[in-house]
Amino acid sequence: MVWFIVDGVNTALFSAILAAFAREVGAGAGKHIILVLDQAGWHVSEALEVPEGIELMFLPAYSPEIQPAERLWSLTDEPIANEYFDSLDDLDQVLGQRCCILADEPDLIKAHTLFHWWPAHQ
Repeated sequence: MVWFIVDGVNTALFSAILAAFAREVGAGAGKHIILVLDQAGWHVSEALEVPEGIELMFLPAYSPEIQPAERLWSLTDEPIANEYFDSLDDLDQVLGQRCCILADEPDLIKAHTLFHWWPAHQ
């Protein structure tokens, strides 16, 4: 599991995130990763740089209910709901800590994101 907390969204930033993700998981000629994404503009841009070993597959437009990542918001929002933070750095720190905690809970993540209709891992 790899988390990226960023302060914006655009094609250049997403290209950099994809490159960092590919390095982190070892994607390349010998390891192929399929990322399932929605059709946000920065995901489908012709200017997007997709690293070797990464393939993007897109869900139908306007279908957040079948996007696995959308189901993680309740888990990441838990420590910040109804809280006040003095700065964005404080908020980033709490979210980073929460992501580290969730990284150690793969069964919890799977329970929220592994739909019965996903193809089985071979």
